Amino acid sequence: MSYVIVEVYLPAAGKSYDIKIPRCSQMWEVCKLVGQALEELSDGLYKATEDLVLCHRATGTIFNINYSVEELGIMNGSQLILI
Repeated sequence: MSYVIVEVYLPAAGKSYDIKIPRCSQMWEVCKLVGQALEELSDGLYKATEDLVLCHRATGTIFNINYSVEELGIMNGSQLILI
């Protein structure tokens, strides 16, 4: 399985984190993985919920959870935001 490393900005912590995500996973799976990872990395500043959303950081475009990371064009170095 191949992965990409993305930068995810977490407004609740005011920090960005580098996260490794599977290229072939659907975004709904990635949202869960990222939420869990950031809950641990933020030292309790963020509590993952089921309704979290990943967006493209520069444009604010919300990613469709029914597409894969690869289909959405997310690649190494992509900057996302978790809301």
